[in-house]
Amino acid sequence: MKESVLDILIHLFENFLDADDDSAPSRDALKQELEQAGYPETDIERALAWLESLAADPDRAMSEGTARAVRVFSGHEQVRLDTDVRGYLLHLENLGILSAAQREVVIDRLLALEADDIDIEQLKWVVLMVLFSQPGQENAYQRMEDLVFDERRDAMH
Repeated sequence: MKESVLDILIHLFENFLDADDDSAPSRDALKQELEQAGYPETDIERALAWLESLAADPDRAMSEGTARAVRVFSGHEQVRLDTDVRGYLLHLENLGILSAAQREVVIDRLLALEADDIDIEQLKWVVLMVLFSQPGQENAYQRMEDLVFDERRDAMH
């Protein structure tokens, strides 16, 4: 999956998943909308599979001992997630926006993007999607959303 898959996920998130109503569009309706928007079918399928994988196990069980453990990134993770991304991810955990279990879901979903370069902006969107997918995370989601959009406004000035 390349950057266009993340573009599709962001498109879905902004137009469908973050809607105020509780009616989720069907997979076919999402696929049709994305095809009409001009995204390639293979990238659409990858993006929908990414979302389905996120929804399949939104809050992976983690023991209390594991939650307090120090996270050591594997060699593969270090190659795919540069120092800035890893640092920002741990910063979000220290702020209490992400739990240890959520951090692991975010890492899994970042690596599933198969992007050549994963940057902090991509990390922020994936964090938003993970938090949105988990019930009871409204406060953490709002804090993350504030971080994302406050930093965007600061960059515009």
